[in-house]
Amino acid sequence: MSGRIMEMRRGLRERLEKKGTPGSWDHVTSQIGMFSFTGLSEAQVARLREKWHVYMTKNGRISMAGLNSNNIDYFAEAVDSVVRETS
Repeated sequence: MSGRIMEMRRGLRERLEKKGTPGSWDHVTSQIGMFSFTGLSEAQVARLREKWHVYMTKNGRISMAGLNSNNIDYFAEAVDSVVRETS
């Protein structure tokens, strides 16, 4: 399981960097464990919920175990969109 979570961390960072999403995303891969702080603001988290139906804690913490090969592209697109809207 930890191997899959590390793979999702690398995949998310790679996708965000490839899109040129504003900000630094190295914290995604430097953190360990099942959860990750995205660095998103409470307003950005609310926008993700309203526009993209992506749910996480108000402080931007996500469950990395919830990401998989079927939803990681959608999640990266949602984060990219919201960060660009609010930057």
